[in-house]
Amino acid sequence: MEVILENFPVPEEFKKIDEIIEDIKKRSGKEKENTEVLKLIFNCIDLTSLNTTDSADGIRKFVDKVNDFASDYPQMPNVAAICVFPVFASVMTNTLKQENVKKAVVSAGFPSSQTFTDIKKLETQRALEFGADEVDIVLSVGEFLEGNYDFVYEEITAVKSVMNNAHLKVILETGALKEPDEIWMASHLCMEAGSEFLKTSTGKQQPAATPEAFYVMAKAAKAFYDKTGKKTGLKAAGGISTTEDVLVYYTIIKDVLGDEWLNNELFRIGASRLANNLLSDIFTIEKGEKTEIKYF
Repeated sequence: MEVILENFPVPEEFKKIDEIIEDIKKRSGKEKENTEVLKLIFNCIDLTSLNTTDSADGIRKFVDKVNDFASDYPQMPNVAAICVFPVFASVMTNTLKQENVKKAVVSAGFPSSQTFTDIKKLETQRALEFGADEVDIVLSVGEFLEGNYDFVYEEITAVKSVMNNAHLKVILETGALKEPDEIWMASHLCMEAGSEFLKTSTGKQQPAATPEAFYVMAKAAKAFYDKTGKKTGLKAAGGISTTEDVLVYYTIIKDVLGDEWLNNELFRIGASRLANNLLSDIFTIEKGEKTEIKYF
């Protein structure tokens, strides 16, 4: 970790992060009526079902909604991905007909990450064998906070080693990381370990996603890109449900990383309620009258 911090010193600007985020929030509202921006954001959603009550039949119906969306709303792009528990990877794979929608699972002892490393690898490998092409895992937060950085790094690389060409997203659970310096260090550790995406949170712990944490992650991704040439995606997840909420995260990406990050290869939103709210706002703007859509 000392070497990482030598290569990537913590930016001084984080001391004024509250002021930075306040300015971003003020500016983000300017895009509220821009349906092209809202459609782009919709196309970056990982539509998620991670409920204790999920079942095979329930996931089939969930996936069929995504299948039908293209014909029901031909003027809209589809979501970026579907995200489910790994036990439903085969159901998702066998049901999904939309080739441009990725198949994601949470894995490796989600959401606490408190299980054996070999179990994390096996769970991930099984999900990939059943058709998943993206995997979201959780950083071993307790070990990170104890300073066991080598363990955390090696565990991520161990999971990555069984993934072949599938994309790995590592969830930092930023609500447990109290200082920007910790989020900065965790971000760089995960990127060094091979994660293609950094994700804010599981949504199972509060606080979940915050603009402050996401800003630090974006700055880390920018610093890593400037030094290595490798682009790391960013995913905000947990508690993002309104157009106003998500536009803050969109503006952070635009400010820090630029337009080339504003696509679903490098920007994702983990949300379910957001999808319906975005649809409602888009069609309210386009029709010129209040429209409420409850599709998903």
